[in-house]
Amino acid sequence: MYTVKKSQSNGLNYIEIGNSDATSNAKICLDRGGALESLVLKAETIIEDLSPLEYSSTYASSVLFPFANRIKDGKYSYNNQEFQLECNEGNLNNALHGLIYNKTFELVSSDASENGATATLKYVETSKAAGFPYLYTILLRFTLTAANFNLEIGVENNDVTAFPFTLGWHPYFVCQDLSKSSLEFSSAKTVEFDERMITRGIIEGKVAMPFEIKEQQLDNCYALDHGTVVFNTPSYKMTIASSAKENYFQMYTPPRANTIALEPVTGISDSFNNKLGLEELQAGDSHSVTWSIAIN
Repeated sequence: MYTVKKSQSNGLNYIEIGNSDATSNAKICLDRGGALESLVLKAETIIEDLSPLEYSSTYASSVLFPFANRIKDGKYSYNNQEFQLECNEGNLNNALHGLIYNKTFELVSSDASENGATATLKYVETSKAAGFPYLYTILLRFTLTAANFNLEIGVENNDVTAFPFTLGWHPYFVCQDLSKSSLEFSSAKTVEFDERMITRGIIEGKVAMPFEIKEQQLDNCYALDHGTVVFNTPSYKMTIASSAKENYFQMYTPPRANTIALEPVTGISDSFNNKLGLEELQAGDSHSVTWSIAIN
């Protein structure tokens, strides 16, 4: 039987979803924008606490809205107006990873059965940020079964005008030996970054598969032909799938052994300026995307 329960740890509030034998469980931090702190599928730990790395530097499993990745100098224009976001990446002077990664969500509904469980979290923005002066609601619906995990993100525009946005998710996965792991995806477009990790351009050319990780230090991004990525490790095979109409894929290796960020995003670095993946949500409208993880 699956259960959904609230818990607290180190002054933070969590939702824990899992089955009775602990072969399938997930721990979600309400105070970190609904970040998925741990995930076990089929008794295999694939996401875990990244200690000694801090959340303030990793943004581990954070949901990224209204932009994924970076906005150069935090500046952009929209509808002939200029906006200035807070530059929270001080060393590079960029706005980084959106505005909800540190917001507190509330559990609004849950359901559990013998075969799985769901939990829906909500955050309602009631004050307009200077750099993004719009009102919105974010709904996060987490669904867990024995071998699958789904995250559905819903965005509602509660304002009287449209706003621009992209979405992203920043999970880090762990495995026994990252150097002997590989990725499979279909892409003919590699995103090129400058020294500040701002998009410089797109390099055309089919990316050879499989993508062998070996000892590489990665901070790469690709435009996907379709929203599916396969992660092959010595102990498990995992598929990440996306329902988005336009899909990009960011990979990053942090300074922690056998750990890699595999990030599905709908737009790329500096999307508010280069418009790559940028979408617009009209007043009163809603938008959703689902990212799913399946383990073999």
